[in-house]
Amino acid sequence: MASESASSSGPPLGKYLASTDKKTRDKAIKNLAAFLSDPSRDALPKAELAKLWKGIFYCFWMSDKPLVQQALATEIAEILLDITKLSVSLDFLRGFWESTVREWNSIDRLRIDKYYMLVRRFVNASFRLLMRNDWDESTCQEYNSILTDRGGPLCPEDQRVPTSLAYHLADIYLEELEKASGNPPSPSPPPAPLTTLVAPFFTLAARTHTNTTYLRVQSALLEPLYTALGTSYDSDEPPSRKRPRLSTPTFSTLLSNACATRPKTEGAMSKSALKSSLLKKMFEVASEPETRDANRRKLYALWKEHMEDEDGSDSGEAHEVDGS
Repeated sequence: MASESASSSGPPLGKYLASTDKKTRDKAIKNLAAFLSDPSRDALPKAELAKLWKGIFYCFWMSDKPLVQQALATEIAEILLDITKLSVSLDFLRGFWESTVREWNSIDRLRIDKYYMLVRRFVNASFRLLMRNDWDESTCQEYNSILTDRGGPLCPEDQRVPTSLAYHLADIYLEELEKASGNPPSPSPPPAPLTTLVAPFFTLAARTHTNTTYLRVQSALLEPLYTALGTSYDSDEPPSRKRPRLSTPTFSTLLSNACATRPKTEGAMSKSALKSSLLKKMFEVASEPETRDANRRKLYALWKEHMEDEDGSDSGEAHEVDGS
């Protein structure tokens, strides 16, 4: 029985999570959620967590109907928020990403869409976890390290990371941040630290060895964000020479309550201030010695393009760009 596997000494065993019997899998997931949400529990050892996630991965693998898949994806991702200890939640999240990177290439084309959905659910739940903790600076930095450390989905140095996984994250990241911003845990949440949250994609764009990965990050995340920050539909000012398409997302909920890096001291910032902060961070990352030369030139060009659209930009700031 799956219930027998959730003893006081350990979580449900992988064989129950990956059982061919749906009732057994369902019980194992519920026992897992109860086990991890117990406030007296400490973090699992890394090896134990890896075994646990292998079982969860194949539990989801065995789900074969759209409604069942959607419900299970939500249930697994919500465990992040059910866990009472933040450190245990972050360990569980790190286990998810390491397992996903490790197992991704084994997913066949008939199952890939449901794993894209599972990734989307975890991205959304992660933002809600950070928001519940008031976008604490150290917690956000730990979250970024989960994404960019070796084994994470945005690590540019880890050749095991499938490009399709990084592409999917670039595609959905801002969309899920917008959704999470519209579902705050309290009536007056602190502003989202946008520069901090986008920083992993600056690093990926700077250091990736793949031109297509750079182009995907720029087209799917950076350009839509800069366009949204440069758009003001209720202003009397003339429109930008780069008029956005009607389909361009505005991220209105997110951008109405966002800051650069420190929610408690900065408060909600204007679109112009947010764009300036993001451009400054992108320039800094582009200037780092670890940035690949080809990517540096592209980032500098992108920075220059959007700086030219900035009204009142400081002409004394580093406008001399070395593209070498």
